[in-house]
Parts: sequence; structure tokens; C-alpha cells
Amino acid sequence: MIALIDYGAGNLTSVKKALEHLDATFRTPTEPVELSDYSALIVPGVGNFEATEALAGDWNNSLAQAIEGGTPLLGICLGLQWLFEGSEEAPQLKGLGTMLGTCSLIQNSEHEEFGTLKVPHVGWNSLHLTRRSWLLDGINENDQVYFTHSYAAPITDDCVASTTYGIEFASVVERDHIVGMQFHPEKSGTVGLQILSNFLKRASTGT
Repeated sequence: MIALIDYGAGNLTSVKKALEHLDATFRTPTEPVELSDYSALIVPGVGNFEATEALAGDWNNSLAQAIEGGTPLLGICLGLQWLFEGSEEAPQLKGLGTMLGTCSLIQNSEHEEFGTLKVPHVGWNSLHLTRRSWLLDGINENDQVYFTHSYAAPITDDCVASTTYGIEFASVVERDHIVGMQFHPEKSGTVGLQILSNFLKRASTGT
């Protein structure tokens, strides 16, 4: 059973549809203490980093305890940024801190081929695979996925795929059973569904 965390940051409907398409069993827990009953956790989200304030306190503690116990966790879009120490978008708030570094604003820039690159970064872009990853099993170099965001995570040792839009940023991160993706897998066609399927497999088998 997958726990889909609802903290008021949106996009649950599309994630639910993708999980249903993959025949995944999931629920939206209402209390942090329920998380110990689940085989995996998904933290989605869109919008401002301030929305993650709803995860502070008991939710943060329960999520941290679950992943310390080996429960797989997937952060999607804002959920990926929350895995880091924080974001320049809301510097007064702390992230989960599992991944080191701070998310920063993508700057408007000029590209010799594509012209002016404006923020937010919205649309399809490619993945550059940086190291071996169980989450990206079956995914190929330059596969396209769908983004919509203004802030992005830094390239660190946890980065397993990067994307370039003015700057190069971490589009997929992975540390053992804790993973995140900046794009929306539920809106990324067969590539996104493959990645979600890989996560679900890890949730069901532990490997």
C-alpha cells in the first residue's frame, strides 16, 4: 500500500490517475502516525516552497522515521525540492535535509539555438543520465519528460539525471531508497510511467 501525502500543494489528481493506470494500491493518510502502515511514500507538489510548511512537525518526524526504517520515498516536483535542506524561495523554512544543498531560482537567459529562455521552465526537456540508478531502469539518454518549475536542485553526488535549461540542474536524485524527480512523471507519457513503475517495484519487493 502506497501513502500519497496530501499537504495542500496540489497535483494529487493526476498522480492518482497514473497510479491507478499502473494498478497501484494507494491511500491518502490523514494522520502522520499512519505512515508506519505503508510500504512506500509519495510526496508530490507544485507551487511555492512555502507550501512545505504543512509538512513541518509531526509529518516531518513521521516521514523521517519511515525512511530511516527503510521505507521508499518519492518526491515529485516540489516534493523533490523538499528533500533538500531548503530553497531560496522560502529561506525561513527547512526541507527534510536528506539531500544536501539548497534549491535556487532558474534565471532568464539567452540560448544560441532557442533564444530567450524564460522562467518558469515549462514543457518537455531531456534527461542526461549521470550514473546508474534503479529508479531509471529502462530509461535512455535524452528521453523527454515534462517540467513546470522556477526553482531547481543543485547537482550533487545524489544526482542520477540532470537537465539543462539555462543552467544544468538535478532532475532526478537518488540516495538508496529515497528518490525524487523535478518533472511530473504522471504527465511524461511512457517514460514517466516507466519511472513510476520502477518505484512501485521497489516498494513491493524492497529491491
